[in-house]
Amino acid sequence: MVEAAGGGASELQAIDIVALDVGDIISITDWFVIASGTNVRQVRRIAEQVEEAVKLAGGDGPLRIEGLEDSLWVLMDFGPFVVHVFHEETRAFYDIERLWSDVPRFNFVERQAD
Repeated sequence: MVEAAGGGASELQAIDIVALDVGDIISITDWFVIASGTNVRQVRRIAEQVEEAVKLAGGDGPLRIEGLEDSLWVLMDFGPFVVHVFHEETRAFYDIERLWSDVPRFNFVERQAD
């Protein structure tokens, strides 16, 4: 399902899509999928597309979604994986990938930030 989430983000031209294997570090989930959009409208659409892609792949919808209203940082908890869809400026500010820089990562083939 991690691949489906990353693929869904890629379908809407998300930037810098990465999956981080955090299962050995934290107990609440196994993976973080992180992606960015260039504006709040795109961030919201990416989050909606991720949910749809996971469901089409046979997965369940998210257990919880936070941040969809302002769409600067949308967190989608699917249980085994958590999706973070950021506005690119918000992602740069929080830089959560730095916190998990020592875990295995998978970079999806997609558009890179300019």
